[in-house]
Amino acid sequence: MRSHQVAVTALTALAIAGTTAGCAGSAPSTAPRASATGGPSASGPAGIAPLAPAARQALAQLATLQVKGRAPMTGYSRAQFGPAWSDDVSVADGHNGCDTRNDILRRDLTAITVKPDTHNCVILTGVLLDPYTGERISFHRGRSTSSVIQIDHLVALGDAWQTGASYWNATKRRDFANDPRELLAVDGSQNAAKGDADAASWLPPNKAYRCTYVEKQIVVKAAYGLWVTAAEKSAMTTVLNMCGPSNSE
Repeated sequence: MRSHQVAVTALTALAIAGTTAGCAGSAPSTAPRASATGGPSASGPAGIAPLAPAARQALAQLATLQVKGRAPMTGYSRAQFGPAWSDDVSVADGHNGCDTRNDILRRDLTAITVKPDTHNCVILTGVLLDPYTGERISFHRGRSTSSVIQIDHLVALGDAWQTGASYWNATKRRDFANDPRELLAVDGSQNAAKGDADAASWLPPNKAYRCTYVEKQIVVKAAYGLWVTAAEKSAMTTVLNMCGPSNSE
């Protein structure tokens, strides 16, 4: 009888040990997996989709910009940035014999016609695929029609004034206001709606263009040493973190 009880006890112990080992082997690991590089992921929020290279580059560049509060608007006026659309500048297309507005219209419009005897400078008609609305807009030069398409400063001049431009000399401000990297032909009503707003206060209604819009603003701010506010940086980061390969140019 005693030998039989010993045998039963031994078998029971083996069964329990086997069950415990099976549970330990099937338990999922709770430790997070390290990335292959050990660096930040190239994915968007929660790893939903990879970020576009341009968005990753913009985020890296944004991280280099100084974050400060806005300086006062004291002393600001459009005239602080020189005569509107001056060709007397040391940026791309400067001193080419054409005013800056017509340079940008020529760049951004399609199917253009030009005024004779102006060295192909003065744009008479054209078509704009407006980046801010996604709509096609016909342009006809004229006293009551030219304003349908306006030239937007991607970093608004008032915003620039409050984030560093008030400390510049007149030459640098004039170059900034006429730099093609800073300029975009857009729907006139959207340009008016934007005013002097930064990315924290205004973004294009056309969501498909927001990634490119913010990327361009960062390029300009970095090139000219302008700072960003905390709210502006947060808004830019939010936009860029949603920029997959199909959203960013």
